[in-house]
Amino acid sequence: MKNLLVFMSIGLFFACGGSKKVAQKHTNTVISENNAPVKSDSTEITLSIKEKAPETPIEETKPIENKEKIPNQTTQMVKAAKVVSEPMSHQSWNSLLGKHVSKDGNVSYKGFQQDRVMFESYLAELSENVPKNDWSKEDKLAYWINVYNAYTIKLIIDNYPLKSIKDIKDPWDLRFFKLGKKWFTLNDIEHRILRKMEDPRIHFGINCASFSCPPLLNKAFTSQNVNQELDKLAISFINDTKRNTIYAEKVELSKIFSWFGKDFKKEGSLIDFLNKYSTIIINSNAKKSFKTYDWSLNE
Repeated sequence: MKNLLVFMSIGLFFACGGSKKVAQKHTNTVISENNAPVKSDSTEITLSIKEKAPETPIEETKPIENKEKIPNQTTQMVKAAKVVSEPMSHQSWNSLLGKHVSKDGNVSYKGFQQDRVMFESYLAELSENVPKNDWSKEDKLAYWINVYNAYTIKLIIDNYPLKSIKDIKDPWDLRFFKLGKKWFTLNDIEHRILRKMEDPRIHFGINCASFSCPPLLNKAFTSQNVNQELDKLAISFINDTKRNTIYAEKVELSKIFSWFGKDFKKEGSLIDFLNKYSTIIINSNAKKSFKTYDWSLNE
């Protein structure tokens, strides 16, 4: 019996020692970065990478609401931007010109007569919106050129039919229209207002209802387009062989360049001005002459 107890004690001792070694294997486990088993001082062991860590519920977080709303950047920029608009709309005039003036500048005076209600309405708008001191230069320039062209057409249709504006007695000195509280002539607009703005390109924008004049633009001048359109008209008129004949050594020009010569010499000679827009470079000593002016009605 005693021998049996001794053998049982020895077996129990080895059993406990074996468990201890198994436990030791787990406590000495090392896993490399690529999940391969690594040898340590202890016995080599393996641990499956599929073995999951105990699942811990993750508390769902919500974004913190800022009670003070941050204004949208685009909205801020729009609000901050100064809205620029013309002090007077020339849209109705634009529509009339597009309808009754061809791309070449030929005018349907009968068409303007048929649209007289709309035309007179625009003239009334001009009278009610005389430029103020705070208007931009472009607004004033567009307004006065539109005034000159609109009232030239009014003068023609009030006396229509006729073959030339010169069939009307003193057409440019007639005080026949009122802007605000003041009566004007066409000469008032051209010589006492537009020419004093010292922009010689105005001579390509205003139209005297005659064939030799620069063609009437078939759109209204506005502060947004006036500079661009006047440049286009200058190029078109100067290089129009019906109105000017240009060679390097010789030029035969419209009488506009004779009548208003001073206006074209503000920044040099007449040749200097022409060379800004001419497709042919004119020599500074080129011979100059002037064409006969055709006053027949531009229809």
